[in-house]
Amino acid sequence: MIRIKRHTLPDYLCWFGIVILAAVLQTNWPELLKLQEVSPDIVLVLVVYFAIAYGEERAMITALTGGLYLDVAMNTTLGHHVFCYVLIGYFCGRLSTRLISEHEAIKAGLVLIASVLQGVLFFAIQYVQEPDRGMLYPVLTGAIPAAFYSAIVTPIVFITVERIFHRREAIMGGM
Repeated sequence: MIRIKRHTLPDYLCWFGIVILAAVLQTNWPELLKLQEVSPDIVLVLVVYFAIAYGEERAMITALTGGLYLDVAMNTTLGHHVFCYVLIGYFCGRLSTRLISEHEAIKAGLVLIASVLQGVLFFAIQYVQEPDRGMLYPVLTGAIPAAFYSAIVTPIVFITVERIFHRREAIMGGM
């Protein structure tokens, strides 16, 4: 459900801080929590969260912020992550207006689908830039396991972010 509320500067700073914190956590994911050298895509989970909760505009700005940080931190072509995340943010934002997205399984399924699409798009662009790397093997060994891992951490991330923003609304006198 899309919420309509006037936001203030502290709301935007809190949102910006959460996106940067998620990107930092994603780039510095502890080795102990990696499964077969795969870590979840926390920025993508946030993009889907903001697409469901606030619409495609907030999701696309989240994608821009998180993707830009990941492009710089992971030393990829500038705009590679941004482009993939913005397309996924727009897609999920438009799709969430047509879904009943209150159930956790729907949210995890949407994250799974978005993560697979983002992985295929990311590796397709990478394949166009460097054909020697191949495309099918990275998708099967990187994108698909990361999509499942992202879907598994979806409830944890959604509950945490929902509590942070709901607590801020309660303190500020919102809904």
